[in-house]
Order: sequence, then C-alpha cells, then structure tokens
Amino acid sequence: MNPEKLKERLKSIHQNLWWTWNHSAQALYAEIDPVLWEASNHNPAIVLEVGSPARMEALSTDKSFLSRLSNVEKNLREYAKAKTWFSKSSTAKERRLRVAYFCSEFALHESMPQYAGGLGVLAGDHLKTASDLGIPLLGVGLLYRHGYYRQEFQSDGATRALYPEFCWNVWPLQDTGKEIACPMGTRTVWAKVWQLQVGRVPLYLLDADLEKNRPEDRALTAGLYRGSPEDRLRQQILLGVGGLMALDALGEKPTVFHLNEGHAAFVQLERMRRNECLSKIKKSTVFTTHTPVPAGHDRYPVKLASKWLRPVLRGAELNAKRLAALGDENPQEPTKKEPVLCMTVLALNTANQVNGVSALHGVVSREMWQKVYDAPSPEEVPIGHVTNGVHMRTWLSSTTEEFYRKKLRVDWSKDSPDENLWKRTDKLSDGDLWDLRTTLRSELVHFVRKMNADQAIRRGATASEISKAQQVLEEDALTIGFARRFATYKRAPLLFKDIKRLERMMSDVNCPVQFVFAGKAHPDDKDGQAYAQKIFKMTQRMALRGRVVLLEDYDMRIGRMLTSGCDVWLNTPLRPHEASGTSGMKPTLHGGLNLSILDGWWPEAWNKKNGWAIGNGIEFKSRARQDTSDAESLYELLENEVIPLFHKTGRDGIPHGWVRRMRNSIQTVPSQFRADRMLSDYLHRYYLPAHLNK
Repeated sequence: MNPEKLKERLKSIHQNLWWTWNHSAQALYAEIDPVLWEASNHNPAIVLEVGSPARMEALSTDKSFLSRLSNVEKNLREYAKAKTWFSKSSTAKERRLRVAYFCSEFALHESMPQYAGGLGVLAGDHLKTASDLGIPLLGVGLLYRHGYYRQEFQSDGATRALYPEFCWNVWPLQDTGKEIACPMGTRTVWAKVWQLQVGRVPLYLLDADLEKNRPEDRALTAGLYRGSPEDRLRQQILLGVGGLMALDALGEKPTVFHLNEGHAAFVQLERMRRNECLSKIKKSTVFTTHTPVPAGHDRYPVKLASKWLRPVLRGAELNAKRLAALGDENPQEPTKKEPVLCMTVLALNTANQVNGVSALHGVVSREMWQKVYDAPSPEEVPIGHVTNGVHMRTWLSSTTEEFYRKKLRVDWSKDSPDENLWKRTDKLSDGDLWDLRTTLRSELVHFVRKMNADQAIRRGATASEISKAQQVLEEDALTIGFARRFATYKRAPLLFKDIKRLERMMSDVNCPVQFVFAGKAHPDDKDGQAYAQKIFKMTQRMALRGRVVLLEDYDMRIGRMLTSGCDVWLNTPLRPHEASGTSGMKPTLHGGLNLSILDGWWPEAWNKKNGWAIGNGIEFKSRARQDTSDAESLYELLENEVIPLFHKTGRDGIPHGWVRRMRNSIQTVPSQFRADRMLSDYLHRYYLPAHLNK
C-alpha cells in the first residue's frame, strides 16, 4: 500500500472521536511512534504529521498492522450503521426527539484540553454515551484557544499557570462553513462554528478569535473561566445566545434544550426574543445544577447584564425589572440593594425539568432553592435528581479491558443500560483479580516515576534529585490516590491534619502504604493553590519522601492512570458540598475501593462491604470540629481496617479478605454508576416527557 494512502486511512479514523474510547484504534497510532504518541499526549494528528516517513513506509507493507487497521475501520463502520438501543426501544414519535446539550466545557480526550474538571468530564461522557445508545443529541459549547491552563509547581510548591496556544489543525475539527453574528451591547460579536464528531453525536463549538472582532471580543474564547466577571458574563452570552444562533445557522431544530449548569441560561432569553412563550420554553427545557456551594453559582449586577443583553432584552420585550425577577434568589424579600441576576435562578425559572446529580444533592438543592419556588417545605420543591455515571470505555484501562475480554468474553459493542456484565465476576478467581490489581499498580508506579522525574527536571533539579524522583513509590505497597480539583471544600490536605500520627502509620516497613495526589485549583483561587502547596511541602518531609507524591497538570490521562492503578480512592469533601464526585466511580471498574466521606454519590453506593465510609454523615456547624472528627475517622480506618486488610495475605500470597471487597466493589458499583444508566434516566424522566408534552 502507498504510505500516503495509509496515512489517509488513519486520518479518517481520527476524524471521529470514536477512537478516544476504543483502545484498538489508539494502539494503531501508538505503534507508529510510541515516543511521539506519549509526547503528544496521545494526539493521532501529530503522530501522523511528525512521524517518520520511513516508519510509515514500513507499516504500509506490514500485514499484521494493515489487518488490525482494517478491523478498526470495520468496527467504526459497523458502529455508525448499527441499530441502536434507542432506535430499538422507542416509538416513531419518540424518535423525533432532538436534544441540544449546552455546556461551557467538554472533556473528550487529553489531547484536546477544553475542560477544567468534573463538569467537563461529565459532559464528555454524556456525549459519548448518547452516541453509544443512539439517543438523538447534539452538543453546544465554546472553542477555547488556550483551554483552561497548564499547571506547574515551582521549587517552593507555588503554582505557575501556563496558557499554551492550541493549533486547530492538529485537532479533528471540521469547518461547518457557518459564522454567526451575536448581538452584544451596542455591537456584534462574530463567531465561527466548528464541529467535532463524537461517534454519532455532533458537538458544535463557537470560536470568536476572528480578525473582524475587536481584541476584547476575540478574547471571549481565549480561555475557560478566565477574565473579570464582566468577561465571564459576555462569554456566557456567546454560549447561550450565540449557541442558539449557531443551531439556526446549521439547520438544527432541537425539541429539547438541556442546560448543563447555569452558564448557558441566556439561551432562554434568546428563545424569548424569538417569540417563544415562557410556558413552552419551560416545558421543553431540562436544567441540571451541579454545585451546592453558593460561590459556584454565577451572579451579575442586573444593570451590567442589561447593558450587554440590551438587544436580546429589547427583542424579548423584557426590561431590567423583569430580568431581575427572572434571576432573583429571594423574590419574597424585596431589597434596596442593586438587583443581582443569578444564572442558576434564571435557569430554574425557565425550566420545568430540573435535577441535581445525586440523591443527596437533590435534597440539598431543594433546600437551597426553596425560596425561589416559594415552597412551604423543601419536599415540595420540584427538583429531582439523576445520579451521575461514567462512560466505562473511556475510563477502562487497556489492561483491564483486555482482562475482561479474555476472562469474561465481554463484548463492549453491546451498549445497553440493562446489560450487567459485572455479575459475571463470580467466575474470576481471587488469583485472577489480585494479578490484575498487581499489574495495574505496577503500571501506575512506573507512570508516576516518569512524571515525577520530568517534574524535577523542569524545576532544575540536580542529577541526584532526578535519580531520587525516579525511585518514588513501591510496586507492592498499598497505593491510595486523591485526584480532583483543589477546591477548598474538597479538603485535599485533611490526611495531613495529624502529621506525626500519619508518619507513624507509614513507618511500618511490613505494611507499606503510599499516597499519590493530583489536582488543580482555579488560577485565581489562592486558597486552593495554598492547599496544593501544602501537599507539595509534605512530599519533601523526610519521613514521607518517596511515599507521598504530587503530580502536576491533572488531566484525563493522569486521571485514567490513577483511577485504574490505585488500590484505594480517597475522597474527603466537606459534606454536603460534593454534588456527585464521579472520580470515585472509576476505580471500581478496576477493582479499586473507595475510602470516602458520605457525600455525593457514595451514600447511594456504600454497602459496608465495597469500601469504607469516613465518619457517619453527621454535619457539625464548626468547620474545625468537622475537620477534627473526619480526620480521626480517617486515621482509625487506615490503622485498623484498610492497611491491615491489604497486607493480611494467605499462604498463596493473596489477601483474600481484600479481594472479597474488590469483588463486591466490582459487582455493585459499575452496574449502577455508569453513564448508560444515567442517560437512560435522563431519557425517560426528562427528555421524553419534555419532548412529548410541549
């Protein structure tokens, strides 16, 4: 075969992000140039563009490679043409459903960093699962020239934020040929509409970095969650108002609008401008709220919002007073202060279908927004919940996927919310499961060592320091991971509250334990950055050095490695501030166990046999008392249950008690906390009722 023809075939696969959750497709690009594949953060376009011509020449006559390429192409064709779960289970009227899913960030793959954290990861999993199940859905978002930010730690642990500029030609973006003119204040902001194909689902992204725009308008899509509050307001106008205009330009006609968080709530004002009555807008809108933390809800002075929304408000026949009413958090309590528009409240007041993202978060949300609904009690607030889930094939390591394929003959092409392959793990021996755990932990240790050494090199470390960085962690030690945003309510440093006690715990050479941390704080969150710096300094303590590691620049790739390789997933949020916390669902795919505060999704999953609960769910008014109580519970669990159970092995060298918990975790968590169950819930509780009852 001609090498150029081979490149074209490989490029064709790359154009559909189906490859991001198919290890057989990824393996093709990795085989071309393993070093470049790793260095590019797994970017197929860079591998094809920069890779050695001689290598492509060799592969063009490699029968084994070409056979595997043909098989991947066949799988993609069959995926695109297959009769889906939705098409087989829906009526003709239901099949006319078309959901427009608006979100400010989408995490689809580490090579395209357009996400800050859990919201984006959930949105990416949502699109992929809609594709797998065949649910008619499209995504709408913004295309950020600098993404979120890249994190580095300076020699003292202080955060350095870097903003790389991305080149769109190494991303599988398709030019739709459409531009929209979004009215904003007294001027127009132009945005180009790009498309990413996520399996069967199109994702449309708006790009304002055009020469015809003013510099301050071009900056609207410079980065994620950057700039002043006024910049954020204008960015959200582009997402909501501009996003709907983009769908019009593309000829898309949604029957249901899903606002994933309040950032896109201005789409409702644009719909009003088009003479849609509010009752119709409400019936056809699903709104998902994601945070019980008050600071997590965007608020803007009504005067400022009115300034930038003037043409939209004029067309919708809305004045500042009416806008204020739509976003008023306390409508029964008139205030003399300048009115404030809360984006979450705007979404609540324009959507009939509203949900939190776990059962506990639903309870908290009903209490939080009781005044908005003027309800006599929280129980009468019309906010439900759909507990989050994870897209399994995105988060399964290639080692684990191959393990299940060989041992259980799993066919991952059969996507259905009703399929429960995890019951079959009874067929696996303790030895099989322990071998898997040992292999995954070893893979993680080698990954961490390389990253740790790279970090040391970037900080100008000496040869001796770099050598030590390459020797961190042990392959047979109990490995506990903590990876998530370094928001202060997540309490990343709680483990170190009694440092002497922790050091005594970790001094037992017969029962080694080690910790791996990763995460990012918002670039303006100095308290969150201080948490990261505190953990960094803990890694330098003599008694902890080499056994507590902090990784830089947390992304999907690091997340996959940690959630697959860690034996235990540590989660210490201040209850009830964790809306869901999907990271803890991913280790269970690999036999990992959760050690978590009873917050977010964990109260629904914990059965006393599949992990551990820190504390008893009691919430103290005093933060200091809460921290002390939770830290004490954490230490007791580590000392008396977690560490001893891991190291209590039989004559065969297998910790059978630990493996029993592993098996229970695998059998009870993934079957329920997976994204196809989540999408089925959205479809039947929200999408179809909104579609059929307009």
